[in-house]
Amino acid sequence: MSLYIEKAGHGPVPLVLLHGWAMHGGVLAPLVDALADHCTMHVVDLPGHGWSRDCGLPLEPSACAAAIAQATPPALWLGWSLGGLIALTAALEQAQQVRGLAMLCATPKFVRDDSWPWGGDATMVHQLALDLETDYHATIDRFLALEAMGSADPRAELRRLRELAFARGEPELRVLQEGIRILETRDLRAQLPSLRQPSAWIAGRRDRLVHPQAMEWSAQQAHGRYAQIDHAGHAPFFAHADEVAQALQPLLDSFDE
Repeated sequence: MSLYIEKAGHGPVPLVLLHGWAMHGGVLAPLVDALADHCTMHVVDLPGHGWSRDCGLPLEPSACAAAIAQATPPALWLGWSLGGLIALTAALEQAQQVRGLAMLCATPKFVRDDSWPWGGDATMVHQLALDLETDYHATIDRFLALEAMGSADPRAELRRLRELAFARGEPELRVLQEGIRILETRDLRAQLPSLRQPSAWIAGRRDRLVHPQAMEWSAQQAHGRYAQIDHAGHAPFFAHADEVAQALQPLLDSFDE
């Protein structure tokens, strides 16, 4: 079985969209609607997630990037959260296919250490990995709660995330564990200055998982544009899709330059 990639929109700019950990492409529907007149989108269900649950590919970023690049035309790529690490990997390794990069609440390194003060708590990430083995559903629910924190209406956003999370079936335990390992170990900071493509780095000011300062620093290293959605948390496309689309506009305009 191959990756599930849904085509949406009718605009002139091709755009690949990648969702975050434990989600599927359907959660990005508000952003797809906001960009429908500007972009023709290729909305991916990552391996083991949604309707790509049985495709058999690993979630490993290089393998994902190569498979998606083979199945889509040259395009801008947008990755949200974990999807951003895959989009960034594609921009570095599949440069002929990735004409521009948008990182939405996503950074080149997720966990905090002495060299990265803006990362997420490493203990929390490791605990998620352990808890997946014993209480799969509760672990995903805790992560959804973290994603909703900081939004203008966290209870409503959490309800929506819960409704959408399993709308295309449950993700494979295997890829959830792979995703946690990627979040724990991946570090692409040193490669940011070598990015050849234009890039946009869009943060939610109230994000409790990906610190806006981490994104601003990354944008500077990549010589990209930084934008911040003031009243948004980790999933700004829910309540602020039009603002995200507006922040993307300079990148969309650059496609034919």
